[in-house]
Amino acid sequence: MTPDYNVVMSVLSIRFKRPGAYERLRHDAAQRAESISGMGERLIDEGLRMARHPGIVFRDGPAGRRAGLAAGPDVWEIVGLLRGARGGVEKRVAGAAEQLGLTVAQVRTASRYYAEYPDEIESQIVTNEDAADRELAAWEAERRLLSG
Repeated sequence: MTPDYNVVMSVLSIRFKRPGAYERLRHDAAQRAESISGMGERLIDEGLRMARHPGIVFRDGPAGRRAGLAAGPDVWEIVGLLRGARGGVEKRVAGAAEQLGLTVAQVRTASRYYAEYPDEIESQIVTNEDAADRELAAWEAERRLLSG
């Protein structure tokens, strides 16, 4: 049986005019064990997202790379709090801002990013919930074992 491959890929050739830009890309890609092309694509995508959503940055962590506020928590954390809150939109946004020590504008920045990339944020919420469940189970098992 012959597999059916239907891959759509765009190709872009880039000339680096800024001194050292290509060398930094090559060096950083090697440090992360990532291809130059893969890292370049990721950085372009993240840069475009940050331009569309000022105040959003991308950072690494145990669960991988994720979007967060430049001076605050990850987007998935804010969205999780918004979803779990009660009341109308304005009340939930104001409550999340107060609880997290953020401005209403920062919470809205996160919610607007979520509105454009819901699958990405939902996946991060699920990943975090799964990790929390595993940690709780491990803690409970340890507690049972040590309590006698």
